[in-house]
Amino acid sequence: MTDPRPAEGTPAPLIVIAAGGRGSRMGGDKAGRLLAGRRLIDHAIAWAQRQGDRVAIAAATGAAPDPAGLPVLIDRNPQLGAIAALLSAMHHAAALGLGQAVLIGCDTPFLPDDLIARLGRAIGPAGAALPRRGGRVQTLAGLWRADPAGLERWIAAGGRSPWGYAEATGLVMVDWPEHGDDPFANLNTPEDLALAEARIRAGGR
Repeated sequence: MTDPRPAEGTPAPLIVIAAGGRGSRMGGDKAGRLLAGRRLIDHAIAWAQRQGDRVAIAAATGAAPDPAGLPVLIDRNPQLGAIAALLSAMHHAAALGLGQAVLIGCDTPFLPDDLIARLGRAIGPAGAALPRRGGRVQTLAGLWRADPAGLERWIAAGGRSPWGYAEATGLVMVDWPEHGDDPFANLNTPEDLALAEARIRAGGR
């Protein structure tokens, strides 16, 4: 079994959970939807806290304090979507003196425990390491080099998507096995939530 911790001497990256979306396809408040008796964001927090002790939540203006006591980072430009959460993550990582940040969605409850270790081994001098499974690249399950000034310049020049920034800053993709259940399944609709419930009942992960 792969050790999810970083290599000895490498500081664990900040892990930020993106929870600022409107969740319109889920009927609102996606992060608060229940899966197996827990909020979706609680599943994300549990995964993040297994990986390290620097965990925060990126949320929209007006978000309530997190009941788990985690820092809540208010997205500076919430209209920009996921790239705003990435910018919040980079600013917070830099403030903590950390050189890397992991950004995950609040709607991905099945992330693999070896994700950060594998991305960390692959990133090298690149600006981002992203998992790829079945040809799909997962920008909301990636490891990013914390360069808030660089990201701000890219946004000011018109950049808007995490994928676009990853390409601009230098990208490494890490291929994931395609057999078995999808560890990067993200839940966008009530139907997705029902499938995830069935997966958990069947002992899936």
